[in-house]
Amino acid sequence: MHRSDKFQETRTSFRFFFLLLQHMTLRRLLNMVQTFLSFYFSKWTKKPVHWGKPFGVSIEPTTACNLKCPECPSGLRAFTRSTGNLKTDFFRQTVDQLKRDTTYITFYFQGEPFINPAFLDMVAYASNEGMICATSTNGHFLTEEVCERIIESGLHHLIISVDGMTQEVYEQYRIAGNLETVLEGMRTMVKVKRKRRSIYPLISMQYLVVRPNEHQIDMARSVGAEIGVDRVLFKTAQIYDYKDGSDLIPTIDKYARYKEVSPGKWTIKNSLPNHCWRLWNDAVITWDGKVVPCCFDKDAKYVMGDLKEENFEDIWNGTNYKSFRSSVLDSRASIDICQNCTEGCKVWE
Repeated sequence: MHRSDKFQETRTSFRFFFLLLQHMTLRRLLNMVQTFLSFYFSKWTKKPVHWGKPFGVSIEPTTACNLKCPECPSGLRAFTRSTGNLKTDFFRQTVDQLKRDTTYITFYFQGEPFINPAFLDMVAYASNEGMICATSTNGHFLTEEVCERIIESGLHHLIISVDGMTQEVYEQYRIAGNLETVLEGMRTMVKVKRKRRSIYPLISMQYLVVRPNEHQIDMARSVGAEIGVDRVLFKTAQIYDYKDGSDLIPTIDKYARYKEVSPGKWTIKNSLPNHCWRLWNDAVITWDGKVVPCCFDKDAKYVMGDLKEENFEDIWNGTNYKSFRSSVLDSRASIDICQNCTEGCKVWE
């Protein structure tokens, strides 16, 4: 990791730590301890037990997106599941079930969150209920008015994807995107934060490293520092059809999730150990209330339950979740959505 990145990451990590302390209650702390203990007990005994509730959840504001990124179901318009926008009343009902035990909520699964017109109202509701709120955006909607509303909503962490430092490079992955719009949006967000003397949201500029943009990594560091974001993150990319190679797999090994095992044949670096922290630590909720095991189940193939028919606790401790956790403890590599998963290996710089 570059020295400036280390400093940014250390400083931001302290801010996240204090943010966690501010939102921690005795009940949430007990839930965290129960989650850790049940995960390690399950890992060691191969028996799927859970004594707590998820520390965090991801919820999907929308499946719609303004871009057409080649490794994204939203961008490809390739979902087989239903698509739409998260409704406010349903969201509030869900938060009310989770807020006493769950600390962190990520407003993202698929799609661009800011397309949902009620998105920031939902952030405000969760924030007012004492939950840490984060989201990830492609950065095309960050007008000054929206940035003011972001501050007012109480959003704590804003991840902005910027995957290239010139338009020519950027649009090779962020198809239909405009780099200058995104950079100007980041500048506006930083400006509004400073004007209002607000610590939050912490702003992460996220750079998804692929072969077409890997030569601009140092430029990304410089641009992030010049704009004044809290940190610059370099993330590895998931490639769907990686086994025969891909023009998107970086040549810089540490930024690639995959390795060439024979000429023209590739495999994921992760050994896929038979455990998965995500199945104990968090859950993913689609816009229409389906609970799925993790963010790798983009098409909601493995539905653990439906929040419009059951409450969250019954789903979390239900037969479907127990069966899926048991399958992961038995043979994670045999589950299709796990076969391209990086859980258990280092994927961030």
